[in-house]
Amino acid sequence: MILAGIEDEEKWLAEGIAAIQHNAFYLHRALDANNLREALKYSAQMLSELRTSKLSPHRYYELYMRAFDELRGLEIFFKDESRHGVSVVDLYELVQHAGNILPRLYLLCTVGSVYIKSKEAPAKDVLKDLVEMCRGVQHPIRGLFLRSYLAQVSRDKLPDIGSEYKGDADTAMDAVEFVLQNFTEMNKLWVRMHYQGPGRVREKQEKERSELRDLVGKNLHVLGQIEGVDLEMYRDTVLPRVLEQVVNCKDELAQYYLLDCIIQVFPDEYHLQTLDTLLGACPQLQVLPEFLQVEAFAKLSSAIGKVTEAHVEMPIVGAVTLYLSLLTFTLRVHPDRLDYVDQVLGACVKKLSGKPKLEDSRATKQIVALLSAPLEKYNDVVTALTLSNYPRVMDRLDNETNKLMAMVIIQSIMKNYTCISSADKVEVLFELIKGLIKDLDGTTGDELDEEDFKEEQNSVARLIHMLYNGEPEEMLKIICTVKKHIMTGGPKRLPYTVPPLIFSALRLVRKLLCQDGDAVGEELPATPKKIFQLLNQTIEALSSVPSPELALRLYLQCAEAANDCDLEPVAYEFFTQAFVLYEEEIADSKAQVTAIHLIIGTLQRMNVFGVENRDTLTHKATGYSAKLLKKPDQCRAVYACSHLFWVDDQDGIKDGERVLLCLKRALRIANAAQQMATVTRGSSGPVILFVEILNKYLYFFEKANPQITSSAIQSLIELINTELQSDSTTPDPAASAFFASTLRYIQFQKQKGGVMGEKYNPIKV
Repeated sequence: MILAGIEDEEKWLAEGIAAIQHNAFYLHRALDANNLREALKYSAQMLSELRTSKLSPHRYYELYMRAFDELRGLEIFFKDESRHGVSVVDLYELVQHAGNILPRLYLLCTVGSVYIKSKEAPAKDVLKDLVEMCRGVQHPIRGLFLRSYLAQVSRDKLPDIGSEYKGDADTAMDAVEFVLQNFTEMNKLWVRMHYQGPGRVREKQEKERSELRDLVGKNLHVLGQIEGVDLEMYRDTVLPRVLEQVVNCKDELAQYYLLDCIIQVFPDEYHLQTLDTLLGACPQLQVLPEFLQVEAFAKLSSAIGKVTEAHVEMPIVGAVTLYLSLLTFTLRVHPDRLDYVDQVLGACVKKLSGKPKLEDSRATKQIVALLSAPLEKYNDVVTALTLSNYPRVMDRLDNETNKLMAMVIIQSIMKNYTCISSADKVEVLFELIKGLIKDLDGTTGDELDEEDFKEEQNSVARLIHMLYNGEPEEMLKIICTVKKHIMTGGPKRLPYTVPPLIFSALRLVRKLLCQDGDAVGEELPATPKKIFQLLNQTIEALSSVPSPELALRLYLQCAEAANDCDLEPVAYEFFTQAFVLYEEEIADSKAQVTAIHLIIGTLQRMNVFGVENRDTLTHKATGYSAKLLKKPDQCRAVYACSHLFWVDDQDGIKDGERVLLCLKRALRIANAAQQMATVTRGSSGPVILFVEILNKYLYFFEKANPQITSSAIQSLIELINTELQSDSTTPDPAASAFFASTLRYIQFQKQKGGVMGEKYNPIKV
């Protein structure tokens, strides 16, 4: 079968050559007779033989060369206008009337060569026309040979620097543009031959394609010989355009051959100066297995090392860009080789060592890209934390960029929900983000933008919640590591970073409570007692910042956790600290109101205290409530204290007498507030305090507090009615609506019947 195919090709080739020779005979007779019409006729017939699709590239090349030789004589004839009597401009138009497109374009290229040489039109215009017209042939083999012919006849007529055809241009850009466009089209035609058929057919097709590669590569050789292609033009135009084709074609044969052409054609100096661009393209190629086989990383790493050592004066940005390109290549080709990644970072550190911290914005940007690349590749900061040279590279950044990079790291953790689960990695992580944790050398908190600072510290706070290990001992180590770092943050940072640490530690306390066995035993490495000691120290540092209101809240949170652990002395100590802060540090009246209600609410939920300790704390709370600055605040805090003496779900805390004392005291304070309003404003104040106290009476009435009677409620209702009807009372729609709603509730309970209905029945509304 194969033998028969070869014999057929030989036959078709022989027939084609015979036809070319036959037409060439009459072509020569026409040329000798200076007969243009006949010459065009027989040259078109001769060139029509190149329209065949029956020959392999190798055989087609033989046919093409026969026609090419004849075209040389035709070109000489076209040059001598006196022989054919037609101007080159008219001749350029005339040949475009040939019947078939392939002969027409060969003739057009031949005349175009003469047209350029005549200088009757700018070379760049003719070349642009020719390279565009050749798009008319899209058959891969025929198109490749046609464009190869165009490259051949035009190579000595390019508008290059120093060329007689350069025209008004001061650069070789027109010449470069022509060759690049021709190269691009030829590469597309060549790649189009890629065949995805059965194995044997595919192998034959790839062999045929390989035979044609030199046709495409000749364009790059022409580019290499253009005088005007200096380093700048190569770097900015030639290499990017060629690499674009190399990458986009996604063809292994084309990529491997064309990369080799680039390296062979252009000077080594150009390659050294554009190594970063070459490396940047490598990871996008289809030929990665070839790179793996030839130990590309070792060779490229060595090459970059030699470049940076040989060019001591190379700007830092240039060197860093090389390492960034090598790292990009490494992450694509060897994603599993973290030692390679670390090696690249280490080489970068070595280059930067001995120099001051970077101030060049371009170099800084490249360093950030270098550090961001592993994060983007692995989507896992934990992987980056294993790279010993990662923090060393970060240390080369200026303080502001160091913080920006720290934010990138935190954002990566948040985006990928990365859990940092060992104290060692937390140590490395906090060393990396130290620019956010504390003031670096040469900076002060005063220089920080307030909004940026808040965003940074909130990010650190969120990060702390991503540090977790299910083993209590390791989790405690993590908490201690975080504490060590954030305690250096200074007064502005601690209010942001201490609370998440406290809640992380409290989460560990509750985890210990849920474990089987003696979770609170003294012999365990991680015990609630030890954690509470750490918490006490941490909050104490916060209270001295000062941030007393926040510290008080955290003390109360810890007190609740100690209550859950049944650690009465610990809980009492936290309450003591909260009261000390209240007494000594919280002076603002609004803050005092908030704080006392927090204290009352937390104390109400405590069940760990014995009688003595609870009495002491409730006495303190009621005492502070009665000493608030404003009478309405006093009243509300005092009646809130009534709940400290009546807790439904706890046996023994149902002291009806003291509940009543609190409510009566609240009533006295409300009366005093009314009298003060009369003295200061000439009219009574709003009655809303009385309505609020009435609702407390109803609450304890329903809870079966024997001290709260229906007659006491009736008296309070009458008091409120009297106050509302008084001419001296300040109108208060909210208070009136609240009172009306309360009365409707009483009426509802009466109508509902049952035990509760009977209780409410004596009350007249």
